[in-house]
Amino acid sequence: MSISLLIMGITVAISVLAMQKSSWMSAMTMNPYRISKKREYWRFITSGFIHADFTHLFFNLFSFYFFGGQLEYIFNMIFPGYGVAMFVLFYLSAIVAADLPTYFKQQKNPYFNSLGASGAVSAVIFAGILFFPTEKIYLFGLLGIPGFIYAGLFTWYSIEMDKRGRDYVNHSAHLYGALYGIVFMTLTYPQVWVTFVQQIKAML
Repeated sequence: MSISLLIMGITVAISVLAMQKSSWMSAMTMNPYRISKKREYWRFITSGFIHADFTHLFFNLFSFYFFGGQLEYIFNMIFPGYGVAMFVLFYLSAIVAADLPTYFKQQKNPYFNSLGASGAVSAVIFAGILFFPTEKIYLFGLLGIPGFIYAGLFTWYSIEMDKRGRDYVNHSAHLYGALYGIVFMTLTYPQVWVTFVQQIKAML
């Protein structure tokens, strides 16, 4: 059983149940104020397994599907014997790491809430880009962009949207999740940068 498919299945099940029970949704949402004042630390993890609606759920899992299985295979290759454990550690820690900057920024704001797997999914995408930087990422299934170019556009977009703050999406979680994916792979498998540079040079 692929662990990435298992993560997807668990996310779907918990998200659907939470959509039907508002009390579950409320108890699992990322709320920095309640974490700080009530010590409800579980919210760091549970918020990554719930989604606002089916559209939100679909787009996160759609992205995770294309990169999760691929990265899981890579982890089994570079961490023989404990690749699955490393992948689970990477994914769960990415949920937390992506939300930490928001936590410190919003811990005095009782009205701030966020949810979704976007931060962890961003970490998976960017970790995958390090291994396959020239492989094209298709936006909306149509426009193919090489991974390393997509990374630059994604970073710029997240920073600009976070500055504007005009929607309810936690864009900083996307940005910090992406950064975490790069840092995690750099620390645990620094050789990735050798193949990354080689592939970029071969493309140019």
